[in-house]
Amino acid sequence: MESQAKSYLSDKDPHLARIISSIPEPVNESSEDVFYDLVSCIVGQQIHYRRVVPTFKKFLLLLPNSNPTPENITLVDEKACFELRIAGSKYQTLLQLAAVWMEHKLAEMDWQSQSDEAIRTLLGGIKGIGNWTIDMILMYTLNRPDVFAFEDYHLKQIMVKIYGLNPDVKLKAQMNDIANDWAPFRSLASRYLLAWKDFNQKQ
Repeated sequence: MESQAKSYLSDKDPHLARIISSIPEPVNESSEDVFYDLVSCIVGQQIHYRRVVPTFKKFLLLLPNSNPTPENITLVDEKACFELRIAGSKYQTLLQLAAVWMEHKLAEMDWQSQSDEAIRTLLGGIKGIGNWTIDMILMYTLNRPDVFAFEDYHLKQIMVKIYGLNPDVKLKAQMNDIANDWAPFRSLASRYLLAWKDFNQKQ
């Protein structure tokens, strides 16, 4: 499937074709733990294995065994979060997430059996969890193949640079126009663009 997807993307997009032929294939090192990754996104504004997130690592030290569970989250003192510069709004989102997780027994849910839209509806109903966070869960944690995180800061930067987009004029529409050609492999295309940036920074 990956080989088919790479061929498809290379045929559809000459920019991607050059990137795919010039860098190693990006590997998705998913934790497969939706709750853990949601906490990482809320606290550190990033999934922990995608970027270094020092705040999230420090937050874990506030938890028993450094293990985020709905029960443990409710025990974290707001003052301790404030000392880590975790905003009060994020603290409230964590509490809301924990409450919903326990109330609806989401730890027992088979996430892979749920459609992308069902997951968007479920997580989007939790105050403080927006489209970017849901996109990260779908794209990285659940490894869904056709996710385009147009709100991702790094992806915006990369696409403006590679495709010569005007960041001041309907950037979302410009990005989506390009990404529509990548369907149904928008996740892999996005990961290649992000990997291209990381690869060049290490050179």
